[in-house]
Parts: sequence; structure tokens; C-alpha cells
Amino acid sequence: MRWCLACLFSSILGSLFTLWLVSSPSQNAAIAEDFRIRQTARYVSPVEQVNPALSRIFDPTGLTPEEAVNVAVYEAANRSVVNIESKSVRNGLLLELQAEGAGSGAVIDQSGHILTNNHVVQDATTIQVTLYNGENYEAKLVGADPLNDVAIIKVEAPTEELYPINIGDSRQLKVGMRVFALGNPFGLERTLTTGIISSLNRSLQIRQNWSIKSIIQIDAAINPGSSGGPLLDAHGRLIGINTAIATTSGQSAGVGFAIPVSLVQRVVPQLLQHGRVIRAETGITRVFQTDEGLIIAELKAGGPAERAGLRGPKVVRTRRGPFTVERLDRSAADVIVGVNGEKATTVEDFLGYIDERRPGENVNLEILRNGSKMTVNLKLIASEASPTP
Repeated sequence: MRWCLACLFSSILGSLFTLWLVSSPSQNAAIAEDFRIRQTARYVSPVEQVNPALSRIFDPTGLTPEEAVNVAVYEAANRSVVNIESKSVRNGLLLELQAEGAGSGAVIDQSGHILTNNHVVQDATTIQVTLYNGENYEAKLVGADPLNDVAIIKVEAPTEELYPINIGDSRQLKVGMRVFALGNPFGLERTLTTGIISSLNRSLQIRQNWSIKSIIQIDAAINPGSSGGPLLDAHGRLIGINTAIATTSGQSAGVGFAIPVSLVQRVVPQLLQHGRVIRAETGITRVFQTDEGLIIAELKAGGPAERAGLRGPKVVRTRRGPFTVERLDRSAADVIVGVNGEKATTVEDFLGYIDERRPGENVNLEILRNGSKMTVNLKLIASEASPTP
């Protein structure tokens, strides 16, 4: 009996709902239209909610915030990356040998200047550049700094084909920051790899008596042929040049290195103007970086620093029976804390200030000596062709 009453009640409700649908066609149409709109509405990701401008770059449907950043960085910078192929002729025992090299580079202005590694174009007799659109141009070498593995080449291409890369700042980098390595290996479509900054202020030896200071160490894969390509931050700005990879497997998975853009910014203006870097020298050949400042570890004999009265470590000799033991007392060395009124508590700061000067100029070094602060005036000289080890 109860089951029959329940069926009867359900039947009555169904009839009433059917009569309501028939009697309200306009309301039903509104409901159907609302459903259609919600079904076809474009999904708005959390990244686009924060930055609506990203909707003009890509359709973020289904992308995670991390994927959205990856895509945005690639879209912002990929047209600035070029492929570089070089050919050189080397003399063998009985005949001339032709060698080929490949790498990547980044467009830095609409005059056609391209930034890359020196080793990509070193000793090249011909240089070919392939832009993002597949167009090939012969390039000429404008200037090179072998000591820092930086070179500038130039192509005569229409301005509408040249997309200069955005320049960032490598002085504020932190270990753990996300980075993006872009390259154009073998003339293929631009390649993006991602990773993080593993370490800062590394040294990378590229010549027998010279190491590049303040190198950025990354774990992003640097594919073969991507050397010379840009290292980017999460805003798509240039923070370094991918220059080498240390690996035991011979593959691109390993420890990668990049030259910081702060060094590039010191070198490139001279390459554009002189074709080479005319460096100033202080006569300070080695320092130790501490929280207090830069302790002078070694001075060049007869150099500007020694003539100005700066002090390095003191050699202390002690007799032990028939033997004389020598040790270095670093507490006697001067500690550099500033240059011309600007703080210089890191090697990068100090090198930056000196590289901005020319031989013959005077600089005031603020130092700590025996706990007291003092200023020493020093006249810079032109550096030698081969750096002191």
C-alpha cells in the first residue's frame, strides 16, 4: 500500500514538472543559453588571473602555473636566438685541414649585433647565422674577448627580422632560482631547457693562465650546439651566456655553466668600440672574499698596488732546529672595502669598478689596516697581454 502511494506521488510531481516546462518556454531557453555559455567559456588559469596580459601570448587552457611561465618565457625570447656555424682552416703536416663549429647566439640590437661565446667563432674564416625564420646571413666578427669567452658578430639583416633580447641583472641572483636555457642547435627549432641555479661565484678555467670569475652554475641541460645561447630568468630576461658543461657521460646532463650578464655588460661596449678589451690593472693579483671585505692575498712585484703602499700577507719565518719554517700571516694584509666611495665587498663588485676604468686613471681604494679605515690612491696601468697565473 505504501509503495503504491509513493508511486502515485512521484507520478503527480513528474506531471506538474512537465506542465511547468511547457508553460515556461522563455525561462527554459534562458537556462539552456546559460548552460551553453558556461560550457564554451574559456578557462582562466591562476597565472592569467594574476597577469591578464598573458592571454595575448598563449591560450592557457589546461596549463599549470609552472607550465604557463615556461611557455611565456619561450614566446618572449625565442625569436632572439640564432644558430651559428663557423668554418676555419688549420695547417696540418702536409695539407690544410678544414674545421667546423656550431653554436648559438642572441640578438642584442636591431643593427644586427649578436652575442655569443668566443670559442664558437674563434679563428673562423666564415661565419653563417640562421635567424628564427630560417633566413641565413653571413656574419663578420666585430670583437672578441678570449679571456672571458665573449664575442660579438654582426649580420646585415632587415630590422624587422631582428628581435633584440631583453637584458636582465645577474647581480641579484640567488641559488635555487629557476632559469631557462635557450639555444638553436644545428639550425633546428629553438630549444628550451629548464632548471635552477645550483651555485654562484664559481670559477671556470678556459685558458692555461686564466679563469672566468663569478660563473653561474646551473643544472639545466645545455644541449650540443647550444653553447653561446642565452640563459634567462623567469621574466624572459638575459642573465647569462651558456658557455660550457662538465659531464662524465658526454651527454648534456651534468653541471652547466653560464657567464653572468654583469660581466657581459662590462665587455660588450669595448668590443663594439675597439674590437677588443683594453683592461686596467691594479697590481692586485689575488684576493680572498670574506664578510668583512676582500683580503689582499698577493701583489704583483713593482705593480701599482705595491707602489701605492698596499700590503699583502706577511711572511713569518721561524727557526725549528736546523730548519727555517715559513708561513703567511694574512692578518697583516690590507682588506679592501670600497672603491671611489662605493662598497666593494665582493670580487664581482671590485672587478666591475676596475673594468669601468681606463689605464692611467686614478682610483681611491678604501681599506682596513690593523682595524683602522684608510684610503689609498692608486694609478691604474694597462694590463699585460697574458694574465698573471
